Amino acid sequence: MTWETVIGLEVHVQLATRSKMFCGCSAAFGGPSNTNVCPVCLGLPGALPVANLEAVRLATRAALGLEFTVHPKSFFARKNYFYPDLPKGYQISQFDRPLATNGRLLIKSPDRGDVTIGMARLHLEEDAGKSVHDLIPGRSAVDFNRSGVPLAEIVSDPDLRSPPEARAYLVALKQLLQYLDVSDCSMEEGHLRVDANLSVRPQGDPALGIKQEVKNMNSFAAVERALEQLRDCQIRLLEGNGSVELTTFSAATGELRVMRTKEESHDYRYFPEPDLPPLTLADAWIDAEGKALPELPAAKRARLQEEYGIRPYDAEVLSATRDVADYFEAVIAAGGEPQSATNWVMGAVLRDAKESNGALRVHPHRLAVLMDMVATSVLSNQAAKRVFAELTSTTEQPEDVAERLGLLQVSDAGQISAWIDSVLESRPAEVARFRNGETKLIEFFIGKVMQESEGKADPKRVKEILSDKLEAMK
Repeated sequence: MTWETVIGLEVHVQLATRSKMFCGCSAAFGGPSNTNVCPVCLGLPGALPVANLEAVRLATRAALGLEFTVHPKSFFARKNYFYPDLPKGYQISQFDRPLATNGRLLIKSPDRGDVTIGMARLHLEEDAGKSVHDLIPGRSAVDFNRSGVPLAEIVSDPDLRSPPEARAYLVALKQLLQYLDVSDCSMEEGHLRVDANLSVRPQGDPALGIKQEVKNMNSFAAVERALEQLRDCQIRLLEGNGSVELTTFSAATGELRVMRTKEESHDYRYFPEPDLPPLTLADAWIDAEGKALPELPAAKRARLQEEYGIRPYDAEVLSATRDVADYFEAVIAAGGEPQSATNWVMGAVLRDAKESNGALRVHPHRLAVLMDMVATSVLSNQAAKRVFAELTSTTEQPEDVAERLGLLQVSDAGQISAWIDSVLESRPAEVARFRNGETKLIEFFIGKVMQESEGKADPKRVKEILSDKLEAMK
């Protein structure tokens, strides 16, 4: 039997605010345990929550960028469950009246090409604390610094059809959220966390199978790997006449481990949050946020191709982040030729960024000047690469660096003729072979002249003058 995989993803995104969702405590990562806390995020009696407007704005911005319908009125609810890292015994979230519904995201699936993935909802909620199991031998501890940190939960429709497609969706979603400055999406710091639901069904059957959930995945590769394990496990079970049970697994160790029988929404006993009024957004405010959105990745890729005539693959690389795309266009604005700018940014600039934690260390104007020095034969390509390497750690101008390193290209006919004469006089055998018809030796002579000049000679002028001299010898 042929089986079809059905996947839905729930992505929890930490919003890039300074303070928590319902209090003024710092939302920064990495402070000493239980220091960024107050009566509100610890759930002490009598403490009342107040919604963080910046968190609401960022969640709205994410929703608009993902083409959700943002509702002028939404409601907070209490999601009740008991766990040591949940100080109140409930989590403030949204349930039947969320901030936004019916979004979509276009992705490039490795299996199906361009595919639009539907999104059921985007809602606001607060994070729980963190259980720590390796601090005190034989005991577990709880750090409440993360308790109350603002999250946007983005729930996809069950539109994904393979683990690689799920990974492609996560890559596209992360890129868009970073373009919107909604979150830095650092998985290492827990700013983007993924819960995945998967079921299988006979190919062509419209009914959904029993879904199972996987949690505690620390990378997109881990998500893909866990979903492959779960898919294969369900297929083996069904083909062996077994049945799939509603189960939640942990993939923290790289292997699936049963955590618990999965709860349904009614198990959380949702009810309206009595300490918070409805979240009411003016239509004009929502419209203003929509108009303030930056150019998003898909639109930027298309424009780069049309405006600068670059290849689709190049446009995809250059638009991977807003910083790189803005840098590329700044180089062109400073006078750089588009194809040359493409080559430099995709080559030397991104290699340097990889080595410097993403920093684009050479100012766009200085790179444009360096490119012009190559185009006007002031520098060779190889010399320009040496100058670029120097520019990453100095504020000097490219001309000054090239002069300091003795890399300025020589175009003077007299000096080039002297180098050529020296090479020809020292290699009479090769000159004789050239005169006897081995014209391909001209490349050999050009290389020797470049060696003689220590790379300073203008290769174009070398070829012109050398060709004239060799022709005269025939």
